[in-house]
Amino acid sequence: MALNKVEICGVNTSKLPVLKAEEKEELFKKIRQGDKHARELYIKGNLRLVLSVIKRFQNSSENADDLFQIGCIGLIKAIDNFDTTLNVKFSTYAVPMIIGEIRRYLRDNNSIRVSRSLRDIAYKAIYAKEHYTKEKLKEPTIQEIADEIGIEKEMIVYAMDAIQNPISLFEPVYTEGGDTLYVMDQISDKKNKEERWVENLSLREALDRLGNRERNIIELRFYEGKTQMEVADEIGISQAQVSRLEKNALKSMKNYLRP
Repeated sequence: MALNKVEICGVNTSKLPVLKAEEKEELFKKIRQGDKHARELYIKGNLRLVLSVIKRFQNSSENADDLFQIGCIGLIKAIDNFDTTLNVKFSTYAVPMIIGEIRRYLRDNNSIRVSRSLRDIAYKAIYAKEHYTKEKLKEPTIQEIADEIGIEKEMIVYAMDAIQNPISLFEPVYTEGGDTLYVMDQISDKKNKEERWVENLSLREALDRLGNRERNIIELRFYEGKTQMEVADEIGISQAQVSRLEKNALKSMKNYLRP
């Protein structure tokens, strides 16, 4: 998603206005009195807020113009529902509203189609959670959400899981010391644990050529099917070090086995 272009949805982002605190306060008074022009000015004065929010979704494949439009819907909802007596900044209230609107849009446009009934359950749960959090100032448990909307908690968990975007196994989790850790590095390989596919003569010979620590890591990872984090805890080093040593060991074994 390209966010470096100046014009989005016909709006020149380099010329977006910035409202001062007193201007916002005065405009809100007029908005509450039904002044449509003041409402339009307030929307335009907060478009930079929408622009900053959609940058959080720059890894999305969605068009920046589409996300900007959806973010504007969230902004308008925030303006229409903002309570000036809450003693919080408008941006503090608006940002979660804008993010929520964009996330709902992304879920609805997920390439993996989810049934309407499941989406309805998920959205009811999301709205119930938002309402509970706003009212109680803490996040509810799944059981509390279930009690609120009258749906079994197992179904809520299933529905919430169904609307989540799929994650690539090559999605980076974090980087430590120049070594990038991916989702696949944190998954236990149960199939290989059961079949012991590395236990053959040629691989054993390649394994025996490794140093003690690298051999131990390979055995824990591929003989016992442990995750890199489990290996790190067992041998007392960081997961990033395990990842680096594992890659080096596999490279050495590959070079040895190469004809």
